[in-house]
Amino acid sequence: MGRELSVTYLCMPFWIPLSPQVSTAVVEPYNSILTTHSTLEHSDCTFMVDNEAIYDICCRNLDISRPTYTNLNRLMAQIVSSITASLRFDDGALNVVLTEFQTNLVPYPRIHFPLVSYAPVISAEKAYHEQLSVAEITSACYEPANQMVKCDPRHGKYM
Repeated sequence: MGRELSVTYLCMPFWIPLSPQVSTAVVEPYNSILTTHSTLEHSDCTFMVDNEAIYDICCRNLDISRPTYTNLNRLMAQIVSSITASLRFDDGALNVVLTEFQTNLVPYPRIHFPLVSYAPVISAEKAYHEQLSVAEITSACYEPANQMVKCDPRHGKYM
């Protein structure tokens, strides 16, 4: 049954690894390690998200001094909603079918961990006053400060 499901359906989870700064459970390191192996074998495309990176984005961009899990979850929900928007609306020209995520983002089956980047993340007060061009938003997506994992892919490694 499990093999039939893996052939019929794609598995595209959002993986949130261990973050020492934003940790609530003693078993978090164990869960993180066990999930890593599971996503290598049973996932087609795994979007990585780091609580620590989201925490820093909430502090820096949204002017929240001590973000709660509610703040982190709302930002995460916005990111997931944006990633899957082309699946939910008919006028999307890119990734209109779930299998195209894997085709467009995964070069080899074992390398299926794309980094998620999101911009602009600005507070509601700033949104009314700032006008950003497409070039500025695109450039911001390549900045490590706007990535959902605390790493710098310009150094060549992130796992």
